[in-house]
Amino acid sequence: MIPAWKLKATGLAGQALVSGLFLTTRWTQEGRHHLEGLREQGERVVFVFWHGEMLSLIQHHRHEGIVCLVSQHGDGEYVTQILHRKGFGTARGSSTRGGSKGLRELLRAAREGRDLAVTPDGPKGPVHGFKTGALVAAQLTGLPMLPLAVRASRAWRARSWDRFMVPKPFAHIRVVYGPPVRVPRGLPDDELERLADEMGSTLLALGEEAERGL
Repeated sequence: MIPAWKLKATGLAGQALVSGLFLTTRWTQEGRHHLEGLREQGERVVFVFWHGEMLSLIQHHRHEGIVCLVSQHGDGEYVTQILHRKGFGTARGSSTRGGSKGLRELLRAAREGRDLAVTPDGPKGPVHGFKTGALVAAQLTGLPMLPLAVRASRAWRARSWDRFMVPKPFAHIRVVYGPPVRVPRGLPDDELERLADEMGSTLLALGEEAERGL
């Protein structure tokens, strides 16, 4: 068990670090109309993006009340502290199929009218492997998935499994949204696997598009 004082200190330090890091960056975005169109219809979404791109998107979508699925592993405690201080909610657990605690908390958040966020290759990879749990979350909540990707003109990359991206000062950061995707209920396993492969390809293509715009 991590001491409460250590979690609080980490949350404060993380909030200051994230906020300060992006003070000099420049942002552009493409495909935002996909999100705005759903907003105009009163719909909420399940944002899906790669785990390594999380930091920039925390800053970009801060204080919107989005509920993120976060691992119950030890490092998830630190991520949770930072997310809460940036105006996010959290669902702790896994998106694996079969009704986990994480999925139950996502369902509760969706019923409350909240947007959701899932990293389909988290919490431990493989990198850019789109797991079907994200599709199941969209199925059970009835919300459309909205894929998005982010790139920075200058960034550090961690030596972690997800190659976690940290934009450098004065970087140009570009966010690209793709069209929404709905996941019908009752899809057999092979169809879910096929759709997961398609969504993985979509996220990679959005990342390439974001790269070209820098």
